[in-house]
Amino acid sequence: MSRRDDCIFCKIVAGDIPCIKLYEDDEALVFMDIMPLNKGHLLVIPKEHYDNILEMEPDLYGRLCSLVCRLSKAVESALGPDGMNVQQLNGAAANQVVPHLHIHLVPRWEGDGVTISQWDPVPGDNDEIKATAEAIQSEL
Repeated sequence: MSRRDDCIFCKIVAGDIPCIKLYEDDEALVFMDIMPLNKGHLLVIPKEHYDNILEMEPDLYGRLCSLVCRLSKAVESALGPDGMNVQQLNGAAANQVVPHLHIHLVPRWEGDGVTISQWDPVPGDNDEIKATAEAIQSEL
């Protein structure tokens, strides 16, 4: 299993740094975020080190997302939030702070004051959107 000595999440996986563990299997570890945005904020990580989604095999990422779905249902039953944010950031430009792939699950309540992402929708140029879609499609 690949591990980086300078990675805080790799140290958590190895047991060198304690965590409040919710779930663990051969591929994944789930633990509570110690700087939670809201009650119940948790992180899902692969045990093996990947900086971001671009380094992972799609099947492993799919299994992590399946686990996120299971956890969302458990959070719903346990805490009864009004909604949930599921967020996975890739790279510094996307505000990824820890360079070990992780998925945030943040329970949300009306009026909780948490701001994760917001933008003012502005219509784009349809020709540019179509050209961008074609460029992406050509790489699939």
